[in-house]
Amino acid sequence: MPDLKFMPHQLKVLNTTEQFNHVGYYLDMGLGKTFVGAEKLWELNNPINIVVCQKSKVDDWLDHFRTYYPQVKTCDLTKKSESITFNNLIDAQALTKDDTLIGVINYDLIFRRSIYQKYSGFTLMLDESSLISNESTSRAKYILKMHPESVILLSGTPTAGKYEKLWSQCQLLGWNITKTAFWGSYVQTTWVEDGTFKRQVITGYKNVDHLKRKLAQHGCIFMKTEEVIQLPDKVEQKIFVPATKEYRKFMKNSYLMLDTLNLQEFHDESDFDGKDVTPRVELVGDNQLTKLLCARQLCGQYHKDKLDAFRDLIESSEERWIVFYNFNDELIRLKKIAEALNRPTSEVNGHDRDLNAYEHRSDSITFIQYQAGAMGGNYQKSCRICYFTLPLGKGSCDLWEQSKKRIHRIGQQNICFYYYLMVKGSIEERNLQMLKVGKELTDDLFRDQTHQSD
Repeated sequence: MPDLKFMPHQLKVLNTTEQFNHVGYYLDMGLGKTFVGAEKLWELNNPINIVVCQKSKVDDWLDHFRTYYPQVKTCDLTKKSESITFNNLIDAQALTKDDTLIGVINYDLIFRRSIYQKYSGFTLMLDESSLISNESTSRAKYILKMHPESVILLSGTPTAGKYEKLWSQCQLLGWNITKTAFWGSYVQTTWVEDGTFKRQVITGYKNVDHLKRKLAQHGCIFMKTEEVIQLPDKVEQKIFVPATKEYRKFMKNSYLMLDTLNLQEFHDESDFDGKDVTPRVELVGDNQLTKLLCARQLCGQYHKDKLDAFRDLIESSEERWIVFYNFNDELIRLKKIAEALNRPTSEVNGHDRDLNAYEHRSDSITFIQYQAGAMGGNYQKSCRICYFTLPLGKGSCDLWEQSKKRIHRIGQQNICFYYYLMVKGSIEERNLQMLKVGKELTDDLFRDQTHQSD
């Protein structure tokens, strides 16, 4: 075993599942599932191992194995040269019983590599295994057709209370229950008429204790932070700004020509040079999805009072801040405010992952785009999160729940503060209400909000 010191709850997880070669570690964010999963992979002692994770986590997994398991050959399968090396070693059968080979790849790439479905007898580890909960996606279809000997599933919020999402993971754990039988045994549904057709709606769950016993029999461990660690308190605060006349006009007419030059941080059109921001935008809500998108923009990047509130909030504390946002235009405007305040910035998004300011400056502001950073990363050097806008759409509940764990985790010594910048009477209030009860804001709910604004 590598020279690692595990916490008591981590040792308990490993000892409880020692006899299993198919395991599901559903450990709350901050409980160290990376260490537990990597150690289980080591204990399984398969010469070939494939780790699948989010794109933003590939480097983290590579660093982890290379730091704590240097005797293992670890390959970055997102790089062509290392992928070729990995495959050649397997095809040439050049591995001895004492060799261990680990390849790390992201979800959006693996299903484009047909070769991994040809291998068998290896260990497959899925980080954030909830990402295959929809078995109809390309990634899930591909992974479910792989032929591993051993499986390790890792997730911080595996279902957000939605047990129907576990069925595809049950298949990997070796519980070969059909989807029809799974739903019939554990999911309560009803059929409702939706226009010209009927659709099945989940109304609740049944036999939950039996489900948990069955999952335990297939190597699953569920563990909440509060069960094993006493973390500091959390304090949430809403900061309201009024809805603009532009927002109300758009919600009524589904159309708006917006002049953005009145936003405080831009003084003239020359300030837009190279910023990918236009001084005038046309907002057209010709269907529910585009109207929802435009409404969110009017509650964020195009809302002068909210941008002013963000400035005031950041100025209120010289400590590190974590700021979650959705759109690139939001980032541009928020960074301009930070620059005006002479605050160093870091960012995590689909284009960049620069944490230098976060690591080395106590007055830094780190901007994190939800899809790129809400589900991973340790930011407990900060105890303050600002939600400039909230996530919305498929998977938004998981993103929001996991984003809160970025600072509220092992190593945090201070009370954690969460600030929500909210437009009063807008879709943002409804969205937050739904997130807090584990639901996503649907088109129907948005339609209700539209009617309220008429």
